[in-house]
Amino acid sequence: MNWTPWYPRTPTGPTPEAFDLVLKQAEAGGSDHADLDAATGAATPRAELLERWRAGRTEVAAALGDIPLDHGCPWFGSQLTATLMVPLRLMETWAHGQDIFDILGVARLPTGRLRHIAALGVVGRELSFYAAQLPTPPVPFRVELTGPDGETWTWGPADADQLVGGSALDFCLRVTHRRSLVQTGLTAVGVDAGKWLEIARVFL
Repeated sequence: MNWTPWYPRTPTGPTPEAFDLVLKQAEAGGSDHADLDAATGAATPRAELLERWRAGRTEVAAALGDIPLDHGCPWFGSQLTATLMVPLRLMETWAHGQDIFDILGVARLPTGRLRHIAALGVVGRELSFYAAQLPTPPVPFRVELTGPDGETWTWGPADADQLVGGSALDFCLRVTHRRSLVQTGLTAVGVDAGKWLEIARVFL
């Protein structure tokens, strides 16, 4: 996960030019960039790191309030609209937070905010097949998930032959690769739906 604010800070504040420099550094660092970036963060005093995260969160919230929701902003390997950027950052924070809970052996109480991550998982169906170098099935899919409060969240036509169902928590854990399919209670009706659960992801 990248903890960089909306744009990295410079003496005059966050700018697209500063973020362009980060992109070049990431390209130069190759596959080791994320690990090196994480190591730098881990070596930072905790109070300083926490303050940096909080300042970055405030900057992101302010920036998002000032731009159109469909405005494209540069990101790693692509451009993101504000509408997509927000749930993606939420997903990353939640997924890596799950890593910490798992290491500590502590259960985390799920909330209705999982719906944002579940929606990304549904949208990520094409990405899942693309990453697996498989053709995306042209047929519609139905997704029926049970939220933490017992309500049902649905996507896709009710009469679709391909159906994925189960708890929203299991689905989010699966699409973020925090749990294998056999560790969840997710079910699939249809060959394509079953294949999707096997390869499901929300990031490359």
